[in-house]
Amino acid sequence: MFAFIRNFAKPRYPYSADFLPTTTTRIPFKFLATRSTNGPRVVFGLPPTSSFSTSTVARMPIKTAVTELLGIRVPVIQGGMQWVGVPKLVAAVSEAGGLGVLTALTQPSPEALRLAIRETRKLTSKPFGVNITLLPSISPPDYPGYARAAVEEGVRIFETAGNNPGPLIKYFKENNCIVIHKCTTIRHAKSAERHGVDVLSIDGLECAGHPGEDDVGGLVLLARAATELKVPFLASGGIADARGFAAALTLGAAGVNLGTRFMCTVESPIHQNIKEKIVASTERDTVHIFRTLHNTARVFKNKVSMEVVKIEGKGNAKFEDVRALVSGERGRKVYELGDPDYGIWTAGIAMGLINDIPTCKELVERLERETEEIVLGVARNMFGVSVVEKAKL
Repeated sequence: MFAFIRNFAKPRYPYSADFLPTTTTRIPFKFLATRSTNGPRVVFGLPPTSSFSTSTVARMPIKTAVTELLGIRVPVIQGGMQWVGVPKLVAAVSEAGGLGVLTALTQPSPEALRLAIRETRKLTSKPFGVNITLLPSISPPDYPGYARAAVEEGVRIFETAGNNPGPLIKYFKENNCIVIHKCTTIRHAKSAERHGVDVLSIDGLECAGHPGEDDVGGLVLLARAATELKVPFLASGGIADARGFAAALTLGAAGVNLGTRFMCTVESPIHQNIKEKIVASTERDTVHIFRTLHNTARVFKNKVSMEVVKIEGKGNAKFEDVRALVSGERGRKVYELGDPDYGIWTAGIAMGLINDIPTCKELVERLERETEEIVLGVARNMFGVSVVEKAKL
């Protein structure tokens, strides 16, 4: 379909009528923006050695820095999700052309993670990753053990999140691994860059789980990321369809990181009742908890989460006051029993965009096809660029 370079906002050539080809011309790069007397003209999808005119564009795969680095066909990543990122879903996403990601802490021990990695390998020969999220805890999990088990099993792509990821990142880089780190602020993203991460996942306020404490939405975060970051980045939060995918690419992202959307697929391990609840819900069916504890989390709005909000609203709430309500075991039972009111479970406002329960293959192929249609439609309708098949060039 089209091939992006990272710096959408700063094309190699200035907007200038002096550089407006009037005949078929060879241009040695993948993105061109020019200004003519009729206004700006943007051309997507220019292969490095192809002949073209400024009124045509070839259909090509969505190629970005992320597809090249990870060895995947479509820059769509299934982010790590507790109790959800298991072998069946992970393999299905990777087989569909994206990147599936196992959630390490869903497994009870590093040895159990080894078995999950081996099970995933039986289901797909495509690349997949492992997520390790560093959570505040009185008795923290064996993070080094999980990391070591995954590396020894041959995993070379890791998604990290949470506080103080430096030691993990250092270990992964010493073992020639690719590291994708999730951040909710640009200042944290720059810190992760200094630690040597390869890709950043920029999470806007719209995301499920922990959106940070700054309350900044994706539009602003992604625009700043395009200007200020040196490594490729993914857009995360509030994306569930091709419109969000296309918008993210246009903002400078090299791909998208989806969570809630992949929860609602055939291969997702959660109960069918919960999938149907997601389909029936809107963007207004989430709520923030832990605001007063400065550990904000976006979760599904149900009886339990609203009770947590009520307790926090009384003032001076401590974690002990809500511990029983927010236990991870109750959240896990939601997915097993299919009762959306049994406990706390994470969901993003992308629920408002989810209307079906497709297979991962159907979802990824739809995202790929419709994103192409949207971007090329904009090029045609707004900038006068017509589309021709590659074979005709």
